[in-house]
Amino acid sequence: MVAITAYEGLKRAGIDKGQKVLVHGGSGGVGHVALQLARYYGADVFATGGGDNQLALIEKLGATGINYKTEAVSEYVTQYTDGAGFDLVFDSVGGANMANSFEAAALNGQVASTVSMVELDLSVAHFKGLSLHVVFMLIPMIHNHKRAEHSDILRDIARIVEEGGLRPVLDEMRFSLGEAGAAHSRLSSGQGMGKVVIDI
Repeated sequence: MVAITAYEGLKRAGIDKGQKVLVHGGSGGVGHVALQLARYYGADVFATGGGDNQLALIEKLGATGINYKTEAVSEYVTQYTDGAGFDLVFDSVGGANMANSFEAAALNGQVASTVSMVELDLSVAHFKGLSLHVVFMLIPMIHNHKRAEHSDILRDIARIVEEGGLRPVLDEMRFSLGEAGAAHSRLSSGQGMGKVVIDI
């Protein structure tokens, strides 16, 4: 599911070689896959994380880590893009963070979001001419709409994995089915890295 989500977001936003791409939540379940796929497609990748462990994983996966707790959006946009903004922003955090994505994007840039259920003033997006791509990978399953596309994506993902372009990361903590609540808390805390696993 996370691979399909990351793949659809990057592809819909028109990822291209040589672009500067920012991934919000680069050590999370979807973010760590989006980061690696963006690198595979030839982008110069940056990713946000909230602590030393998250930033270490981001760097290990080949992106430049940005501590969103200590660096303002304006600061890292200036540092890494000379103030121009990122060509593509992949936002796996969503919510109020969408405003950061709009701020970080370049003029006529692309923003892909996996969590866009938020009331937000779109003025910044309007005056920057941004394109917003919302990803909800369950649409084919819920609506029985273009389901074959998922199998095509998974075949392509398998090829990328076999070529060494993508390595799934599992969080160090494991949970039983009876600990599903604790697993969800781990996920929502921002401390989980990669995919949080529940053993059944």
